[in-house]
Formats: sequence, structure tokens, C-alpha cells
Amino acid sequence: MKKNIAIAMGGYSQEYPISIKSGNIVYQHLPSDKYNLYKIVFEAAQWYWLKDNDEKVIVDKSNFTVADDKEIIKFDAVFNTIHGTPGEDGLLQAYLDLLNVPQTSCGFYQSAVTFNKRDCISVLQPYQIPTAKNYFVNKGDVIDAEAIVNTVSLPCFVKANRSGSSFGVVKAHKFEDVLPAIEEAFQVDDQIIIESFLSGTEISVGVGIYKGTETVFGITEIVSENDFFDFQAKYEGKSEEITPARLTAEQNADVEALALKAYKVLDMKGFARIDFIFNDGKPHFVEINTNPGLSEASILPQQAVHKGISLAELFDNEIEECLK
Repeated sequence: MKKNIAIAMGGYSQEYPISIKSGNIVYQHLPSDKYNLYKIVFEAAQWYWLKDNDEKVIVDKSNFTVADDKEIIKFDAVFNTIHGTPGEDGLLQAYLDLLNVPQTSCGFYQSAVTFNKRDCISVLQPYQIPTAKNYFVNKGDVIDAEAIVNTVSLPCFVKANRSGSSFGVVKAHKFEDVLPAIEEAFQVDDQIIIESFLSGTEISVGVGIYKGTETVFGITEIVSENDFFDFQAKYEGKSEEITPARLTAEQNADVEALALKAYKVLDMKGFARIDFIFNDGKPHFVEINTNPGLSEASILPQQAVHKGISLAELFDNEIEECLK
């Protein structure tokens, strides 16, 4: 009997349209002869099953079911493609755990930790995983721009602590830029992380469990046309993504080992895209995305295809691993 799979997409953040694209790609490529597929759209006002004729059927949040011609459809698993809240910060994972419905991304605790940039690096640093120097600020704090610059130097990055797709990320080049950058980042989150600038090759490493084994899908070099890998560079073609990255054999081995170490330290499952910058020849952890983009143009799918894994195989494996 075919399994009922809910493809969760949408969400409550600025990443909503990106998630819709990811969810639709998963819907197109998961084998429909093996699964009954349902596009479940999450919006703040309602959750609904979006049928192929664009009819919306409201989800019963008490048990995560939908009704179709008086039949109640229960889901065997959820393919989680929501970027941002509630699918990448642990809220959806915790809800589904309570209902005993498996889902493809990491657990609720891992999601909450990794979505919080400050918490994530605090977990990784004791395991000798290099990061940039950092400084934390909350809305309402007395902000000492001089202390910030003395800690992280200039230029520096001011980032919304709990956001993705480079929303709320500003590069401050000079002292006068710091306070305006913080105010801009506060428009996205009331917690800020300020990091030292790491000069070097930026790369992104796709990691996941494939056929039961923790696997590096590939290493992609990011060459941005802009000042850094911002929203335009990520989604509007203002960057070149080179797979495999132009690294030496030693650099390649170093970053593969570090990516797998971070994945294991964080007790991950499901897909992850882990970003690093080579600074002084050594990879430094930047951030981890636990629900990375899954369109054909997204980095992790590109890496999988380059490795000889089709999107159908990649997504089907994710469901198989989830159902274990």
C-alpha cells in the first residue's frame, strides 16, 4: 500500500516563497507510483492541503489530518521543506513528535539550536570547530560600538540571529556603519550576532544520510558578484556556484571532515548545508542550514546530481530514512 506523504511548505517568515519553490520541486520528483503526495501549505492564518485544482482543504491541527470526500487522510511521514519558522526552528518538529508522525529534517532540539546562530557556534566551539570572533547584542541593550569593533575588528558582519536567506545580514565597513547596521538587523530579529570578517574562499558543503551512511554530497565554491553572499547572490543570479569547489586535495579533505564532524556533534539527521570560509588556509564554520533550498538551482541538489544521484533518488531516500 502506498504511503501518504505530506510535503510541508510555506511558513511564517520572509522565506515563504523560497519554501514554496522547494516544496513544489519535491512534489514533482518524489515517485507518485510509490507515494500518495499532498502539498500542505503553512500560513499564519491557516494550514491547508493545496490540491492540483488549487482547491484548499483545511488541515485539522488537532491530529494533522485532512478530509477528502468524507475520508480522513492520515500521513505516514512529512517531507519538511519549510525554511524559517515553524519548520526550521523546531516548532513543527515538536508538534509532529507529539503526534508520532515522522518527518525528514532533524529533531526539534537540533532545529532550535541550529536556527539560533549564537547557540549553534557555542555548541561547536568546544569541539575545536573554528568560527569567526563574535559579539552578541539584544534589543534594549546599551550598545557599545567601540567595544564591538575592539572585539571583532572591521569590516564585520552584523546578522539577525534567527533568520535565513541572508535576511537581516549587513556588512559594516567602517566604524560609522556599525550602529546603522545593528538597527537594520533589528528589523528582522531582536537578537543580533556580530562577527569578524573572514577573508577567503567561501564554500558550501551538502551533508545528509544516504543509504544509511552520513554522506558529503559535494563541496561548492561560492563566488559572489556582490560584497558577500547576500539574497541577490543566492536567488537572483548574482553569484557563480562552482561544483566541485577549486580546492587542494588537503583542503577538500579538511572541510569534508569538519562538515561531518559538525553534523555528528549536532546529532543531525536529514539534509544540511554547512557553510565555511577558508581563512588563512583553514576552514571556519559560518552557519548550518537544516532545511536547505531544494530547487534544481539550489546548492545541495546540484551537488547530488553532480555525484550521480537524481532528485527522485535523493528525495525518495530522504523518505526512506525518515520512515526508519
